[in-house]
Amino acid sequence: MSQNMNMPWEERPEGCKEVMWRYSANPIIPRNLLPTSNSIFNSAVVRFNGVFAGVFRCDDTNRRMRLHVGFSKNGIDWNINPQPLKFCCDDPEIGEWVYGYDPRVCFIEGRYYVTWCNGYHGPTIGVAWTTDFETFHQLENAFIPFNRNGVLFPRKINGKFAMLSRPSDNGHTPFGDIFYSETPDMCYWGRHRHVMSPAPFEKSAWQCTKIGAGPTPIETPEGWLLIYHGVLNSCNGFVYSFGSALLDLDEPWKVKYRSGPYLISPQKIYECVGDVPNVTFPCAALHDEKTGRIAVYYGCADTVTGLVFGYIPEIVKFTKENSYI
Repeated sequence: MSQNMNMPWEERPEGCKEVMWRYSANPIIPRNLLPTSNSIFNSAVVRFNGVFAGVFRCDDTNRRMRLHVGFSKNGIDWNINPQPLKFCCDDPEIGEWVYGYDPRVCFIEGRYYVTWCNGYHGPTIGVAWTTDFETFHQLENAFIPFNRNGVLFPRKINGKFAMLSRPSDNGHTPFGDIFYSETPDMCYWGRHRHVMSPAPFEKSAWQCTKIGAGPTPIETPEGWLLIYHGVLNSCNGFVYSFGSALLDLDEPWKVKYRSGPYLISPQKIYECVGDVPNVTFPCAALHDEKTGRIAVYYGCADTVTGLVFGYIPEIVKFTKENSYI
């Protein structure tokens, strides 16, 4: 592991020809790190005050879906608060906690915004902000149910906050497209635009059932680099892998390139065996503009948390050269 505290990093293994490679000590967060946790996965990590902070999905041994705050000096070894995160909310109508899962965290204009799948008459996108990872101010839910995978862009686009999401149903959704929405005030969302659908089976089977945005998109000269998950409905059930796309910088609902091959699929034992087998689900990424390095945090088998590494220019090249559109 690199001693550079800017972000966790491990060099590409000798002989590895893959675009992205797994951390040799995966998983970095076990399922039982907390006394009451059944699983810790699909969580969000950001830089914060010279160290790292995160909002983690920690399902307890009652199998209740809860969010917890955690801190780390190196992005690998995490101290997660055993007490669930509590949001401050002026409106008890939306502030009543039902469940929350699969958070993302995005820094925009001096605030860390948290989006998560929030229980309000079904799954929708909850929104809150913090400056210190101690007090979290809950805002209005972004959308009506049912919706998942709410992912903010790291800056305003044409003067508006922008988010990707995946409208769905109330179950283990067997379908799903990615949509773009925007707001002037983090309250009233509109101007919804279709971004992309699952791929045709014959062109890219790993993403032919449903798709969903992953970490915060990364701005590059070629467009917004989006790491996203895709699902294949196999004879053994759903299989979650992840790939990449490049979205137009000014009109992010327009897809310029989209990878046909996946970047990462469930292959290791900790990705294939767990509460939900065969899942690699990206939720957060740290990157370094100078070196082009990227570290992606991902949920493994809905049970533990892993890390994969790569270089943004290589991922952009892979996406363009292997685009099926």
